[in-house]
Amino acid sequence: MFNSKITTSTSKKVTSSLAMILLSTMVIAGCANKTPPVTAGTGTSAMTQGDDFSKHLEVHNADLAKRLFISDVKSRKSNDLLEINLTLTSRYEKSQKLQYHFNWFDEAGFVIEAGKTPWVPVELHGKQSTTLRGLAPNTKVSTFSVYVREIPEKAYEY
Repeated sequence: MFNSKITTSTSKKVTSSLAMILLSTMVIAGCANKTPPVTAGTGTSAMTQGDDFSKHLEVHNADLAKRLFISDVKSRKSNDLLEINLTLTSRYEKSQKLQYHFNWFDEAGFVIEAGKTPWVPVELHGKQSTTLRGLAPNTKVSTFSVYVREIPEKAYEY
């Protein structure tokens, strides 16, 4: 009788441990990134809430960096070219005159066609969001960043 209690107790612990392992595996499998379906050469993907979009934003002015953030990023492949729609949002109460351009990178992280992307002007009013669109220059592009800078109020003469 003493042995059956030990065996029953051990059996319950093993069953409980297996149930926890199975539950953990199911949770991890459910959270895994799924590849979006591709139809007729066009695929889409959207980053979910909680993704770190800050890695895509380059601002070399600390004050401006505090006033801007990327709130959404959508990407798709169209004819093997990476197409980006990102939402740039202002935390600032006043209007801001800005310029932006995209930097494109290959799988190894090397810049592709540096300096060939034009600067595009955009004005963000207080707490406003706007969509910035970009199309990769060639099929080797796998990721991107967007560089944003202020347009000075006064032009300086030399």
